Amino acid sequence: MAREALTGSRIRERRIIAGLKQADLARRIGISASYLNLIEHNRRRIGGKLLLDIAGALGVEASALTEGAEAALIAALRDAAHGTGVPEAEMDRAEEFAGRFPGWADALAASHRKTSSLERAVETLSDRLAHNPELAASVHEVLSTAAAIRSTASILAEDKDLDASWRERFHANINEDSRRLAASSKTLVGFLDAETGEAAVSSTPQEEVEAFLAAHEFNFAELEAGNVQPADLVDGAIELSSNAARHVARDVLERTFADSRRLAMSNLVAVLPKLGPDPVALSRHFDLPVITIMRRLASVPGLGLGLVVADRSGALLFRKGAVGFTIPRFGAACPLWPLFQVMGQQGHLLCQRVQVPGRTEAVFDCFAAAEATGPLTVNEPPLIEATMLIVPVPGPEQLAGATPVEMGASCRICSRRGCSGRREPSILSEGF
Repeated sequence: MAREALTGSRIRERRIIAGLKQADLARRIGISASYLNLIEHNRRRIGGKLLLDIAGALGVEASALTEGAEAALIAALRDAAHGTGVPEAEMDRAEEFAGRFPGWADALAASHRKTSSLERAVETLSDRLAHNPELAASVHEVLSTAAAIRSTASILAEDKDLDASWRERFHANINEDSRRLAASSKTLVGFLDAETGEAAVSSTPQEEVEAFLAAHEFNFAELEAGNVQPADLVDGAIELSSNAARHVARDVLERTFADSRRLAMSNLVAVLPKLGPDPVALSRHFDLPVITIMRRLASVPGLGLGLVVADRSGALLFRKGAVGFTIPRFGAACPLWPLFQVMGQQGHLLCQRVQVPGRTEAVFDCFAAAEATGPLTVNEPPLIEATMLIVPVPGPEQLAGATPVEMGASCRICSRRGCSGRREPSILSEGF
């Protein structure tokens, strides 16, 4: 239903909120109750003085009755419905739902935002619990100290004839160990909750760079236009506090600048409606390496694609997530298997359709390719970088093509008991 056709529904909702009967509102604005009933059921168009009279009687602006819910609320409702099995025809009625029931729409949108925030928090904590070596050391310290206290207390409780000097020594040990336990517990809390803990995890250079890129939404229009240089953006970035972070950020921006010279963002955006985010089709269209296309696609504003780059050692050099797809910080979870699978297959483009367990059961196509970087040297292996593009698969397209493989963000929270994700990705193309 068109937005302007929902004015009657909004009038009815506002009247109910105001506690007015239909006959009372009709009497105030000088029309019959039957005519107001037709208006409220969207059977009569309304405008001009009558609309202003109704708005005045209800104590709202006329635009609140004609323009309906804000675009952000409609987008939030669509996002909440996406991936939950809601038919497309029902999703198209999000505006009608928001117009007729604004309170419920706000509540649903707020609940969706809260759930999404909690999911991100769980994913972050799961990643830390599974792979952070500092956190593992903190947990070990807590457990070992608690075991020492338990052992000493057991001796004191079981040996009634213990010498007084030894008893004092054991009491001193318990006192010292309890202090250690309190300190290590605070450290552990700090790892899990930087706001309430007293030893929050310090930022690494890579985390500083990720914060810098996220602050710019991974898009640097001025850089691509040639108005600024990479060094200019790095020098003025408050997120980059260390020399190492500034060096990494400068490398990322220099590559972005070089890619923009090969393929302008405006040219890429112009062909997306026709070719879509297909790295193979776009590579052929622009006659450019597929990895260059993958990097450019990940920087298109609003497209929502993710990108991961890793070197041969498995270290993640670049991380840009997609909504619903968690990229493990330490590169140890199966969603990144296509990235590592392609390391030994330069010249191939691999693709794996994956499904990430969660509230929305989101599905993604992961395209991965590898290339040699740096100069060739005699009798030494080349430097290899693997790049993986993460493309969300819309609901209707999930039924077509390959069956998705379920992959958890980490082995601890993955619902699978086998490792079907280890199956070979399909080879889509060669020679890139």
